[in-house]
Amino acid sequence: MNAYDEYMKQIVVPMRQELTQHGFKELISIEEVNEHMTTAKGTSFIVINSVCGCAAGLARPAAIEAISQLEVKPEHLVTVFAGQDADATAQMREYFADVPPSSPSMAIWKDGELAYFIPREQIENHPKDAIKEHIQGALSQIISS
Repeated sequence: MNAYDEYMKQIVVPMRQELTQHGFKELISIEEVNEHMTTAKGTSFIVINSVCGCAAGLARPAAIEAISQLEVKPEHLVTVFAGQDADATAQMREYFADVPPSSPSMAIWKDGELAYFIPREQIENHPKDAIKEHIQGALSQIISS
């Protein structure tokens, strides 16, 4: 590992912890992604994390608040980190290959299928509360269906 990679690894620790401290399981390998995506029953809320400002100021806080305020929560909260865990992120994106890759982004996976996707364009330059409400509306509708 070169000095830049080591530096970035340390820089992103709090960005990872922001989600993991709120119940998200980090998937950091191809195998972990495949295991989750092929065996998870029910609904998974997936956050494709990123080091960018819109992930820090909008995506992660909106996701955390949305989940904390839902009465009925998804069975699984998982995350992959774009730009850091490249193999895991690429593998996750294979499960929704028809959607152009973007980060940060969020997906709702239900019973082996992509049920909903929120791309970066619906996160960046949007108010955090609007993103939170978007997440809550999508999750509530999908979980109850």
